[in-house]
Amino acid sequence: MKRRDFIYISGLGVGSLMAPIPIMGRPLGINGAITPIATGDKKTLADVALNAARSKGASYADIRIGRYLNQFLITREKKVQNIVNTESYGVGIRVIANGTWGFAATSDVTKDEIAKAAEQAVAIAKANSKIQEEPVKLAPVKGHGEIFWKTPIEKNAFEIPISEKVDLLMSVNQAAMDNGANFINSFLFLVNEQKYFASTEGSYIDQDVHRIWPNFNVTAIDPTAGKFKNRGSISAPMGMGYEYLNPRDSDKISGVTTRYNRRYDMIEDAAAAAQQAKGKLTAKSVEAGKYDLVLDPTHLWLTIHESVGHPLELDRVLGYEANYAGTSFATLDKWKSKSFNYGSKLVNFFADKTQEGSLGCVDYDDEGVKCRRWDLVKDGILVNYQAIRDQVHIIGEKESHGCCYADSWSSVQFQRMPNVSLSPGTERLSVDEMIKDVEKGIYIVGDGSYSIDQQRYNFQFGGQLFYEINNGEIGAMLRNVAYQSNTQEFWNSCVQICDERDYRLDGSFFDGKGQPGQISAVSHGCSTSRFNGVNVINTERKI
Repeated sequence: MKRRDFIYISGLGVGSLMAPIPIMGRPLGINGAITPIATGDKKTLADVALNAARSKGASYADIRIGRYLNQFLITREKKVQNIVNTESYGVGIRVIANGTWGFAATSDVTKDEIAKAAEQAVAIAKANSKIQEEPVKLAPVKGHGEIFWKTPIEKNAFEIPISEKVDLLMSVNQAAMDNGANFINSFLFLVNEQKYFASTEGSYIDQDVHRIWPNFNVTAIDPTAGKFKNRGSISAPMGMGYEYLNPRDSDKISGVTTRYNRRYDMIEDAAAAAQQAKGKLTAKSVEAGKYDLVLDPTHLWLTIHESVGHPLELDRVLGYEANYAGTSFATLDKWKSKSFNYGSKLVNFFADKTQEGSLGCVDYDDEGVKCRRWDLVKDGILVNYQAIRDQVHIIGEKESHGCCYADSWSSVQFQRMPNVSLSPGTERLSVDEMIKDVEKGIYIVGDGSYSIDQQRYNFQFGGQLFYEINNGEIGAMLRNVAYQSNTQEFWNSCVQICDERDYRLDGSFFDGKGQPGQISAVSHGCSTSRFNGVNVINTERKI
């Protein structure tokens, strides 16, 4: 991958920190090698590791055999700039010995090397135990036996010919150019995680995870004024196959811009993006002040991610992430009070790694826990956090939430954000009906730049497209819009949420956390929501 392409794509990552795209593993041929490894062979290798760890004194052991396939297709205008396929394959072994964690990994996937890695993990645990003050406390998990799960897909994107995917991106670029774009970069990013987990508790779990992310960035130029404006794709990365790029009319939702529920028309979005980028060149600059905001799911997902998803990670709350990604304002005393108003009574946040189509969708997490849904904020009140097997005892629970994840076989698994979503409204309400009641507001579509403090409290968010709302009518396009608030004030200003008909997923492919740093993919679902009296600023720089 060319350095320019790497910088462009990595800059699209969103999370507690901008994490680089994981170009790891050996390069593959143009079509890659997508055939999964036989489950029986993985079970044989897993037993070697588990037996070796127990023979050296481990009280618990698990092994993850991971094969990670990535494919990138990158274009610009009428040129294909790069096509990259990578594969990473190896084994990570985690153990508890003398009440302490130990971890080792190897890319030499043979019985002998796996046994050595297991023994090394035990040796590391025993060495660490000399300075461990309190033994690891694991919430119990029963063995699940042999299980296979696969992302529910209709078309494996890795099996679609390269030529077909290139033709799509060329059509996307042409649509943008035909509608007035001066430049366009487009790309398609595919991920297949073939993950096998086994533990001394009797689980042998084989999972085949698929994700897809189509994206582009359109630029329109005003040569007379010497100005340019961009509009990125309004696409959601999804836990789906290639069918995501074959929209049906029944999947579409009408609106100010191209918006989709479960399918995405990349060509139509590119044509709209070119026109809207040109519109930004002559859009009027926003007048700073208080506005009622109507926030589309393509925008609101990022606010949820930063102001709800991250501050409710239990390790962040406990200060374990303070050196790298900050702490959290949502401290344990607020949760213990059982009365902390995170938001208005309409606000209900839940975590769920089983949401079909989401980036985080799996059946079991990376320590063999069956994934499930649980509440984080109920009727506006903070009720829970995100926690894994060695954390839940801290909040008085006996069962892991099932949100443990590692981004590679060579990385140790730890608590990662599940899909964190805002429940849709319970009363029937469309976007048009919501807008009709707004006297002075702004409708925001798409995510943009943002800033949030280390405690995930004070923040500022931009977006892609902004439209003024006057007396219940959508008016002219605006520019230079950003809103400022703090987490508690913002979610308490939520006065309306559209019903489940408008509920959609969006998310981040590259959410960064930990030292050494890891990335994960996570979705956030919501319906269009209204927030009253939010402070809006003008971001234009005066020279």
